[in-house]
Amino acid sequence: MSESIEQTTPEQPSRDEIPPAAMPSREKSGDVAIYLVEFKGSRKDHYRDPYHLPIRIGDRVIVQVERGEDLGRVVLRPSPKDAAAAKVKPLPILRIAGKTELEQAAGNCQKEDEARRHCRQMVEERGLKMKVVDAEWQFDGNKVTFYFTAEKRVDFRQLVKDLAVTYRTRIELRQIGARDEARRVGGLGICGYEQCCTMFLKEFEPVTTQLARDQNLSLNPAKISGNCGRLLCCLRYESGFYQEATRQYPRLGTAWTTEAGPANVDRIQIMHERMIVRTADGQEHKIPLADIRKAREKKKSWFD
Repeated sequence: MSESIEQTTPEQPSRDEIPPAAMPSREKSGDVAIYLVEFKGSRKDHYRDPYHLPIRIGDRVIVQVERGEDLGRVVLRPSPKDAAAAKVKPLPILRIAGKTELEQAAGNCQKEDEARRHCRQMVEERGLKMKVVDAEWQFDGNKVTFYFTAEKRVDFRQLVKDLAVTYRTRIELRQIGARDEARRVGGLGICGYEQCCTMFLKEFEPVTTQLARDQNLSLNPAKISGNCGRLLCCLRYESGFYQEATRQYPRLGTAWTTEAGPANVDRIQIMHERMIVRTADGQEHKIPLADIRKAREKKKSWFD
């Protein structure tokens, strides 16, 4: 569930959106390129390049937003088909960020840390049951967005007004979930690598304990939960691999003949490309995938 509210101080009204007519038109005939631009917290959106700028992947660019300008990083140039499927009317990329603008963005980062700490202090003083996760300044200083988590609905209208008086600009408070919090904060997963949601995951999909069972993982919450406290996202996108790999092995409990006598399939170790069978006296034997493939040609019913 997401909830947000905005407040603009009367002392400093918002700067109006730059009208297209005010920009020096350099559009050429033909299709206008579409780029995917990423902002802080892995927030992404599509923007068009009507001025045919020499944009490369990784460039920092100034884009037009609803009210003013913002700075982001170009991460992808979608194909015309993918851009059309996005079903958005992209705002324009105004220019490639220069040295002065990058320095201004660095200054905004310092202001964000201060704003986050100040907002947390104000929340504590007012006894609001909410956790301020992050603060994000729009590049031109025309808006400050505070991200927070809360278990229940919070009346933060007075807080927004007080923040607007303090920063004399538009204020937005946006409620996010635990997974979004982990994405914005960042960190390392239990695998030792950077969190998947920070690196490459675009959307959060439902994750269930059944996915852990399919991958023969322990259902211990400490082992299958991420920094957000929810089930690991990798359980979802790795599920297809495990489903495909499992088809190469017989079902659990299937009878299997070993040199030590009859046994039954006890468990499958996909990463080791083998399965473990157990005889009646409790002895375990490792059967490599190569032997399983040979047996499959003789009795395919084991794998149905």
